[in-house]
Amino acid sequence: MAAEGRCVARHDGQVIFVTGAAPGDVADLRITREHKNYLEAEATFLHQPSPDRATPFCRHFGVCGGCKWQHLAYAAQLRHKQQLVDDALRRIGKAVELPPLSPILPAEPTRYYRNKLEFSASPNAWLTREQIATGETFDRRVLGFHAPGRFDKIVDIEHCHLQPDPSNAIRLRVREYARERGLTFYDAVAQTGFLRNIIIRTAESTGEVMVIVQVTDPEGEHLDDLLAMLLAEFPQITALHSVVNPKGNDTFHDLDVPAAKGPGYIHERMEELTYRVGPKSFYQTNARQALALYQLTRAAAALTGQELVYDLYTGAGTIANFVARQARHVVGIEYVASAIDDARVNSAINGIGNTTFYAGDMKDVLSDRLFARHGRPDVVITDPPRAGMHPDVVAALLRAAPRRIVYVSCNPATQARDIELLHPAYRATQAQPVDMFPHTHHVENIVVLEKAVQNL
Repeated sequence: MAAEGRCVARHDGQVIFVTGAAPGDVADLRITREHKNYLEAEATFLHQPSPDRATPFCRHFGVCGGCKWQHLAYAAQLRHKQQLVDDALRRIGKAVELPPLSPILPAEPTRYYRNKLEFSASPNAWLTREQIATGETFDRRVLGFHAPGRFDKIVDIEHCHLQPDPSNAIRLRVREYARERGLTFYDAVAQTGFLRNIIIRTAESTGEVMVIVQVTDPEGEHLDDLLAMLLAEFPQITALHSVVNPKGNDTFHDLDVPAAKGPGYIHERMEELTYRVGPKSFYQTNARQALALYQLTRAAAALTGQELVYDLYTGAGTIANFVARQARHVVGIEYVASAIDDARVNSAINGIGNTTFYAGDMKDVLSDRLFARHGRPDVVITDPPRAGMHPDVVAALLRAAPRRIVYVSCNPATQARDIELLHPAYRATQAQPVDMFPHTHHVENIVVLEKAVQNL
């Protein structure tokens, strides 16, 4: 498997990246794009299936952009993810001596594991080849997911296997209500229409449910009526919000998100901790596996209660607060100011008094001035975005010289690059992949870096 979850084939010395195939398939291919050094193709006819194949469980497989690895047995998914991590670390971090990769931690469950989904509205649904072939007329006012590679086409979803109840029921009812009342669905090309999207957040640990309805304008009583319907028909909704967004994009972090019901947030629990999750809050979308990830991260940090810990890219302070009771003090840094507000709230509601949080660009905040104020860290936990750490952040870590760095990554390629930049001051002693998103090619990886003896 290649890095983006596609299969790799070769013909006459030419590399071909194939979608819709499994490793070991014997299949006919149709070339879809030609590049200077490689080709892209899709599998069109399967002559002999791979032993790794499984029957996709979702009727929307191959049309919807999610869960692209459903055709692989879960054991095979884990094996390929393990190999993807190993290949990235050893290919990109080739100058670094690496420890053996620990077996990947599987996810449980592998369906209905997400606590947040966003469903987009459209008046111009994506039709499958099968639907077109019927010659029937379909209601193209839909609420679903984007078709792969298309910002303007939405696949109508009857049942999604990613999020537990009442997610499917709420989405379908909003779609039918909007159709019945003649509400207009948002056209992303023309940038017209009333109903833009709905966001559903579910908390497995508490059973609380949040729904956010995003529209372009109130349109008289349309919004109020829609919210009233949700309140009447879905009493399990504990937090209901609306967003009026006239902009050309769906982001609402700069907009008001008033509450129509509830305190304005829901709660998730990890061990003895409670986290407040608001409509703008970041929280790991697989809460059960996030707990396992954080437990592994805390164990890797090997805290004794005496350490000054820096938590880089702290988000809403989930990791910072999770390790705070095992540390002397935790300093968390995050770019998004609202996330830092959440982090402080999460410390307060859990009675955690040994955390300090800063908002700002990591390469600017993580500085000698910060070290002078709080001291140089004993342990650093870093969980950057897919792009990895900025070179200035790596340079600051080298100046800070913590004895241990626990590097959590959603992109083993950029993780390997940063590990090589930290070499030879640090050596990798542990590597642990974690499957956070079953049926996708995405994988998390934890690497422990210990300060080299010669630099002590």
